[in-house]
Amino acid sequence: MRGPSAVGGERPGSRIYPRSPLGEHVEGIPTGRDVEWEPLVDYRRHDVSETTIHGAVAWASGDRVVHSFGGNVLCYGRSMMKPFTMKVFVDALSECTWEQRAISVASHNGDTEHVRAAQSLLSPSDRGLMRTPLDVPLVQFGRQVRRPRRWYHTCSGEHAAILRGCRALGWERVGYTLPSHPLFAAFIGQLRRFLGAGWRPLRVARDGCGLPTVSNTVSELARCFAGLARTRDEDWIWESMVRHPDLVGGFNRLDSTIIKAGRGQVIAKEGADGLLGLSIVHDDYPEGLGVVVKIAHGWNPQATWYIARAILGVLGFSLRNPYPLHRQKAFIVPGVVPPDRLEALQGVPTWDEWDPDSDRWYWDWEQYLPETSDEGDP
Repeated sequence: MRGPSAVGGERPGSRIYPRSPLGEHVEGIPTGRDVEWEPLVDYRRHDVSETTIHGAVAWASGDRVVHSFGGNVLCYGRSMMKPFTMKVFVDALSECTWEQRAISVASHNGDTEHVRAAQSLLSPSDRGLMRTPLDVPLVQFGRQVRRPRRWYHTCSGEHAAILRGCRALGWERVGYTLPSHPLFAAFIGQLRRFLGAGWRPLRVARDGCGLPTVSNTVSELARCFAGLARTRDEDWIWESMVRHPDLVGGFNRLDSTIIKAGRGQVIAKEGADGLLGLSIVHDDYPEGLGVVVKIAHGWNPQATWYIARAILGVLGFSLRNPYPLHRQKAFIVPGVVPPDRLEALQGVPTWDEWDPDSDRWYWDWEQYLPETSDEGDP
């Protein structure tokens, strides 16, 4: 006979589980059911929408939010915030190579060049301190026979850089993933540079790699990314990403492709779950421009790619389209850009000449319909 539940009632374990499968209301923390998600892009088959991707977009320049669409959603910054973590270590890692600096802000695929760059940050005797979870490469080709390793984890470069930075600063390296470690307070200090000295996160959670991740609204994240552009010359973070974009993500990854298309004026960073941050140098935004996209249902690189192409296109940057949809076409919702850039959005197509419209027949299908009858339904 089964005994009493260790997590039921008022037993000690009950506090780590939700109390209802419907979820509980926490004052000041809206859930995904409460926010005003908006359609960002829809996939149509011969004019009929089959799939609609919802989300939120925020544009910020300096401390100002200049455009918002889809509600000021509260979410976790996740790996999109790695450039701000590394701002804690800009002096401690000043002797590193440009490749080592680039891999420190990466959410990489786990390819050979990524593992090599990440491992180069630590001596063999220090590698055992790294606490990334065991993983296989994020994007794999062909038959895979590799066993899970910490170095394949998408965040291994960041963890290795943190350990190296902690050694340089004289910080304890054991426990570097905990909120009680000096790294966490220093990271919050970096965010307060852009969000104000009194800013506090509503929630702090454990990220997939084990490090703390803090809750921010989409508008707050956009302000942070505007700050990256504004402060790009004060440290090595911007230049390292521009020098080695394929280390930041990898082959055919959205953020790596955007950085290459940006010609040194744009850096991009993806983050789980469904985040893309753009930091842009543009004459119309002398205080820096930050644009953040949050996809409501989570990571969707293809849909986010269409949205990013639209945003960058109205700013004068040419990002290629993603690989085409199968017998569908993507259409951008006007609200992803400010109203004064809507006319420019009309000139950023979501298809190419080599992408035929295969979702329809090219003759009059109506001629094959049976004749209508006045006798009513059979």
